[in-house]
Amino acid sequence: MAPMTCCCSLVTLRRWLPVLAWLPNYSLQWLKMDFIAGLSVTLTVIPQALAYAEVAGLPPQFGLYSAFMGCFVYLFLGTSRDVTLGPTAIMSLLVASYTFHEPAYAVLLAFLSGCIQLALRFLGLGFLLDFISCPVIRGFTSAAAVTIGFGQVKNLLGLQHVPRQLFLQVYHIFRNIGDTRVGDAALGLVCALLLLLLRLLRARLPPVHREMALGARLSHGLLWTVTTARNALVVSFAALFAYSFEVTGYQPFVLTGKIVEGLPSLQTPPFSLATANRTASFTDMVQDMGAGLVVVPLMGLLESIAVAKSFASQNNYRIDANQELLSIGLTNVLGSFLSSFPVTGSFGRTAVNAQSGVCTPAGGLVTGVLVLLALAYLTSLFYYIPKAALAAVIIMAVVPLFDTKIVRALWRVKRLDLLPLCVTFLLCLWEVQYGILAGTLVSMLLLLHSVARPEMQVSERPVLVLQPASGLYFPTIEALREALVSRALQASPPRCAILDCSHVCHVDYTVVLGLGELLGDFRRQGVTLAFVGLQGPVLRGLLSTDLKGVQHFPTLEEAEKCLSEGPGTQPYSCSDDSVPEHRVALLKA
Repeated sequence: MAPMTCCCSLVTLRRWLPVLAWLPNYSLQWLKMDFIAGLSVTLTVIPQALAYAEVAGLPPQFGLYSAFMGCFVYLFLGTSRDVTLGPTAIMSLLVASYTFHEPAYAVLLAFLSGCIQLALRFLGLGFLLDFISCPVIRGFTSAAAVTIGFGQVKNLLGLQHVPRQLFLQVYHIFRNIGDTRVGDAALGLVCALLLLLLRLLRARLPPVHREMALGARLSHGLLWTVTTARNALVVSFAALFAYSFEVTGYQPFVLTGKIVEGLPSLQTPPFSLATANRTASFTDMVQDMGAGLVVVPLMGLLESIAVAKSFASQNNYRIDANQELLSIGLTNVLGSFLSSFPVTGSFGRTAVNAQSGVCTPAGGLVTGVLVLLALAYLTSLFYYIPKAALAAVIIMAVVPLFDTKIVRALWRVKRLDLLPLCVTFLLCLWEVQYGILAGTLVSMLLLLHSVARPEMQVSERPVLVLQPASGLYFPTIEALREALVSRALQASPPRCAILDCSHVCHVDYTVVLGLGELLGDFRRQGVTLAFVGLQGPVLRGLLSTDLKGVQHFPTLEEAEKCLSEGPGTQPYSCSDDSVPEHRVALLKA
């Protein structure tokens, strides 16, 4: 027993610490590829982190504070070699919606979101995410792309004092379009154009072949590096350009400004906040964040698991969804002690990681260390980054989030799914929580309607045959009664009917009572209601309530023959003595 116990303990330990599964086989080749991937992700995450802090309404350093903890946690707990955790456009938008541009609220939201995510993991409630349908998610992400992208137009044009609410932004931007700063607008448009061209070039790069000449390989490697690190290169170019004007004493751009230098201090999340007007207690802060305590952790989990599943499918490996819940929850909890706002899996940086040939989650270790080094030594250089350049980075990052193909796909598959998509999209442009809540409720109503009114296949033979396309649940019994009564009992003369239950796996007490009433109605009209294809749990439920007059047949042909020709084939009645031996064994199992 001792060796088996040891083996089970090792398997359990590897499940909780996936690093133990790949670390013993780690090689120099893996180290080389992980280092390249980690460096590539770093060149992407640093400008994005600064930009996403702007989206969240926080000082720029908080973007960098949020960019490294996920790298270290995922190294030990992650089950995907590709995923990178950190600030994203969507999470930054949600943070801005619920934290009032106050860092203390953002850090506390990270802590509480992590606690909720860990609770979902250990209570086994991750299945709740399954009730947020794809149309709701796509509607939210598309609305987020519009909100985030248009929210950066003010920085792209150099406009000041523009509200953050979308519709007010549209009004103020068009009203004050004459105040556009030419320098910011020109630089922002040039940066956006460069990012677009480099992205298109990256998509058209052919794969490397061993037969390629050395010069071709070198040129391919150079192009790949330039296009992969396009965010860092464009932002660096813009910063150098702005610095050259600073030297001359004339500055045509709005700059990022001074960023707090050094690493974040280790401290507990703020459970109270003293301001000039009042002191907000922990309870006050929780009440102020309101629905954000539900929306932020759930959307964080959705985004992260969706990214992990997508790349696991592409690269042919499996992930553990429960372990992903643990990783993202622990990242947010630990990150809050270092002034991080809520983070999740980043699709864009995960794509960079995968395309760079990452072999293990150790690539995140390189990214985390380099971000810390940037915080320690490079923050003074970020002063000269123009806000217009960061706005261009954000806009180009969120453009792919706007899904233009989903409408056509839903129109072809199920047009009714357009309803939750449109409801979510339109309301999220107003308030995120209302959009997600309304879209989810509409999806749930559509789901409940399909359960309460399932499709029923009706065959008009000598004997009426009715086959529910899905299970029978308590809301379904009225629709079933209406179908049978209208087609069989209200016919002239009344006719026998067969209920084909081959697709019914289980029934509840309300359904059994309804079936008993139907049997009585048929009996009073002098006709028969028979059952075909009763599975074990269904037959067991019928037997347990002692329904009278239940006749069930193993095949539809036997049932039709018995009911159309009269005596001959004998049905199984609902008693243990009359049920065939294999059915008795099934019922007593």
